[in-house]
Amino acid sequence: MEEKRYPFTQNREISWLRFNQRVLEEASDPRVPLLERLKFLAIFTSNLDEFFMVRCGSLYDQMLFGPDQADAKSGMTPKEQLQAIYLEARKLYAIRDAVYRDVNKTLQALYLANVSRKNMSRKQQKSLQQEFEHKILPLLSPQIIDAHHPFPHLINKEQYIFCELQLNNGKKRFGIIPVPSFLDRVIPVPDTRDDYMLVEQLILQHVDKVFPKSRVVFKTIIRVTRNADINLNDKDIDEDEDYRQYMKKILKKRSRLSAIRLEMYKYTNPEAVSYLCSHLHIEPEQVFVSRVPLELKHLFQVVGSAPSSRTAPLLYQPFTPETTTQLDPEKPLIPQIADHDVLLFYPYQDIDLFLKLLKEAAWDKNVVSIKITIYRLADNSKVVDYLVQAAENGKEVLALMELRARFDESNNIRMAERLENAGCTVIYGFENYKVHSKICLITYQSHGQIRTITQIGTGNYNEKTSRQYTDLSLMTGDPVIGQDAIAFFQNMQISNLSGSYKKLLTSPRQLKHAVMGKIDRQIELAKAGKPSRIMLKMNSITDLDLIAKLQEAGMAGVPVTMVVRGICCLLPGIPGQTENIRIYSIVGRFLEHSRIYIFGPDEDMEMYISSADFMTRNTERRVEIAAPVTDPALRSRILAYFQSLLKDNQKRRELLPDGTYSPIDLGDGSPYDSQAVCIQKAEKDRFVPKPAPDGFMHRLRKRLKRHR
Repeated sequence: MEEKRYPFTQNREISWLRFNQRVLEEASDPRVPLLERLKFLAIFTSNLDEFFMVRCGSLYDQMLFGPDQADAKSGMTPKEQLQAIYLEARKLYAIRDAVYRDVNKTLQALYLANVSRKNMSRKQQKSLQQEFEHKILPLLSPQIIDAHHPFPHLINKEQYIFCELQLNNGKKRFGIIPVPSFLDRVIPVPDTRDDYMLVEQLILQHVDKVFPKSRVVFKTIIRVTRNADINLNDKDIDEDEDYRQYMKKILKKRSRLSAIRLEMYKYTNPEAVSYLCSHLHIEPEQVFVSRVPLELKHLFQVVGSAPSSRTAPLLYQPFTPETTTQLDPEKPLIPQIADHDVLLFYPYQDIDLFLKLLKEAAWDKNVVSIKITIYRLADNSKVVDYLVQAAENGKEVLALMELRARFDESNNIRMAERLENAGCTVIYGFENYKVHSKICLITYQSHGQIRTITQIGTGNYNEKTSRQYTDLSLMTGDPVIGQDAIAFFQNMQISNLSGSYKKLLTSPRQLKHAVMGKIDRQIELAKAGKPSRIMLKMNSITDLDLIAKLQEAGMAGVPVTMVVRGICCLLPGIPGQTENIRIYSIVGRFLEHSRIYIFGPDEDMEMYISSADFMTRNTERRVEIAAPVTDPALRSRILAYFQSLLKDNQKRRELLPDGTYSPIDLGDGSPYDSQAVCIQKAEKDRFVPKPAPDGFMHRLRKRLKRHR
């Protein structure tokens, strides 16, 4: 390990694992409703899967092709980082196993649990055995591995029963059974309310019936995680090849990449581990034993399928996104937004208001064009529906579709084809640069002039995630921002990443430089003895230039306050280095996803919302947009929201100098959950239509008015 060049930084991978530990803490928090704790367990596991596929996959590639290349923030080589990850991950497995057992034990009393054979009556066991013999066994494809039946390719994240067998001739062989993915994974246990067994557990239980001529010496369930960090090199594209076809071809490679992790359910032995490591080309340190099911997505199914009368008391109180007093949804939205800026807070306020705007634009005879950047979409996207309607109604529709949105590539390809078939112009991201910006431009004619409505957000145009993620959506008729948006889309169409804009900040060329300049301005103010301030909210910060600049600001006396949900390579509170910097993380009911940049005190404040985290990939290798918020009322709302986050004493944790998180001391104050407060504020701010005029009195007043 090399000496750290930056004493106030930490490794990004370890930082991310500590964030995911915060997710796991929600699963263990008794204040969280019981079934919501189940969901956090599933989210933790899904997060960890993706982490191994992407981040460990990338480090694995680095270890092969640049083994001595040290991480600038920690001085660790790729191999050292992987070893540290395996060590931390193993600790998290143990915590998760304990939490799952605790929650499942409670659910047993409610007859809503994953139960084992020993907890069943003989009658229940017999019934499930018949279920296995009649409905599952005929669908299995078991294999004994020998010279004529070589070790099969194990599909990424699919489950397999793996066992050691003693044949009738005394020889030992390994056997493998793919768990069919088309089978319903959750099998109800008869004579219970909602207890269940998982299909892989039932197969494991009856392996002896699958290999009737052998004695089962050892059995377990295994799952392989493969590298999913595909190198998308645009230079590999044939000159005449359609980019969608290239992406389809590339995605097929993902399932064949190197194994990164092997998980084994409950049981292991040295012979099995050695054999599997040899055939998967991994080391024993990449093998993890789980005492709980290897895949926990079924927990969402369990919660969703149980009667609501039983689950409702064990879930968060239902919440429906609200309208806003900023807009009358019964009237056309374009004139209202042209009159005043509108800011929506997702999920507290409804994305349906933006969808209504899009639908209105699709049918408004005065609208001439709709242009939009798309990174992730819902499976059945209304955004795409309205863009298709707009094109069919003769509007010019341009969609800049990013096909490289990891794990959403196939859906984006499908949506791009649908848009193109409807007559929309579809273009894609740039060589070496993903388009991650969230901007929609509506151009219309009014009184012989071209006018614009521009929407800029911090989150994707995805109806599903907008109800789960906290994001901001600014809609404005500001003509300068509109001209910037026109120039932006024109630049995208001619592959110009160096365009200049009056109000918008864009990466990869301007945003980082502009932010550094705004931090420098706060440094100047602090050195001159004037009030200064930096407040930032984002998902992650890894960019060393920005980290060093924030450290410089703190050293100059600028108060720096940050809310960073996930990766944070900047360590606060280090004496003589970052003692003026405070960093917090909030993990709660909703995923904190909005990006906010605030520079300067209230009387001299600059405020932006953005699609960009302070990660090098966002600031230097992606097309991102930050938009200024200039309306005084909207600025006050965002500032109040930020201050609300800093009051949170339930879900907020403070990042300590050693990279760990500490709960906030409640003191003598009452509990304050910022997300719950946002729900309450949204309910108070919802649009309430004025009551219809009373018939008789209304007519009488009109008559009196006429006779005056």
